Amino acid sequence: MSSIRVRFAPSPTGSLHIGGARTALFNWLFARKYGGSFVLRLEDTDLDRNLADAEKHILEGLAWLGLDWDEGPDKGGPHAPYKQSGRLDLYREEAGRLLGMGLAYPCYCQPDELARDRKLAQAEGRPPLYCGRCRDLDEKARSEKEARGLKPALRLLVPPGQTVVDDLIRGPVVFLHETIDDFIIVKSNGVPTYHLACVVDDHHMRISHVIRAEEHLSNTPKQLMLYRALSWEPPAFMHVSMILAPDRAKLSKRHGATGVEEFRTQGFLSEALLNYLALLGWSPGDEREVFSREELVAAFTPGSITKHAAVYDLQKLTWLCAQYLRTLPLDEVVERALPFLTGAGLVPADPGPEEMVYISRVVDLVRTRVHTLVELAGAADYFFRDEFSYEEKGVRKYFQKPGAAELLRQGREALAAAQPFDVAGTEEAYRKLIAELNISGGALIHPTRLALTGRTMGPGLFDIVAALGRERCLARLGRAAQGAE
Repeated sequence: MSSIRVRFAPSPTGSLHIGGARTALFNWLFARKYGGSFVLRLEDTDLDRNLADAEKHILEGLAWLGLDWDEGPDKGGPHAPYKQSGRLDLYREEAGRLLGMGLAYPCYCQPDELARDRKLAQAEGRPPLYCGRCRDLDEKARSEKEARGLKPALRLLVPPGQTVVDDLIRGPVVFLHETIDDFIIVKSNGVPTYHLACVVDDHHMRISHVIRAEEHLSNTPKQLMLYRALSWEPPAFMHVSMILAPDRAKLSKRHGATGVEEFRTQGFLSEALLNYLALLGWSPGDEREVFSREELVAAFTPGSITKHAAVYDLQKLTWLCAQYLRTLPLDEVVERALPFLTGAGLVPADPGPEEMVYISRVVDLVRTRVHTLVELAGAADYFFRDEFSYEEKGVRKYFQKPGAAELLRQGREALAAAQPFDVAGTEEAYRKLIAELNISGGALIHPTRLALTGRTMGPGLFDIVAALGRERCLARLGRAAQGAE
């Protein structure tokens, strides 16, 4: 197992999808569990679909999740370059070998011809496979076509028979060659297709195990044919299950966020998303649900990857994020929360030491009641803004009662005299007033909470009171009493 080498090979055609992130995670876990290498490779030969910022977002997304790679486009390594666009000469060399051995042939068929062939096959109820028109062209026919300016693609000659994929997750899967046509390995513009580039890269980069999504299983027999044709030993294959939406459809934008960057923007913690992705298609074999990265590595075994599709569950992810917000060290949560507090206009971009003390206190008060950093910023709003509106249901329930204004004034007087003005001191002052008035605790505490925060729910009232301080509490209670008259 010391020679384990796995890779994550995304195309820079968009953001890092959670399906891709999960594939990267399983590869990373496999490498870290068995002391192997995790290689990052960019499959960027599809020039029409490549996006300028996609590479940056992919690398940032992986780094944010903590999936560090040992070799890659930014780090280099013994098998550089790690972008397919820099390896074209190598692909052409291997394609030339296949052509020279008679295992591949040039195909001059034009797109309109192939479209007519597919349409005819469908009309006749046949699989829309390539008809083999160029398979047996002689040199003269080829020369004539090239003289007309036709540039050929290169197709692999698929022999009769079958290919068995020995998948380490799914067991043997049989593919009959009669269902596979002579597939293109180099396009007419000289750029290799996914099949050839992937096989050449995996061989030359000494990849030992290919762990990828189930949707690639149908590509595997074609790639095994290329390994055989080139006389190379193939890697072991593992195809992980699909991630389905709650309605069992393919996960898409209509089901909500699907990209790592979206979850980051929405205030999810990287630890929570990583933990959640691990549980999509993998089971630790016990009832545990919350794992650190180190615990995931220790518990991970490829035999625990499940065959059945994983169902995306946003509620589970938000629950996990809440667990991490509660248990991570406070200074870490504050550091993660600051950009969201700043973005909401609650704190300056570079708060001073005293401001940081207050921010930390507030974050500690609200973090146990929220699920994401966006929710945290929303829950902290009234600690930083004195102007806010009151929840309508609270106004009807607490401020519109007879005697509400007088009760708020009495509460204000009790807080004005409280000594010391801390959690214990202010609670003692309020409990004394409650006893004197012979009312329930809620009769005073609930309207006071609404007056101080504009809300009917939140952290403990006296934690809020102590954090806000005497001056702000008295001002807010006075404003509420005046409004309740």
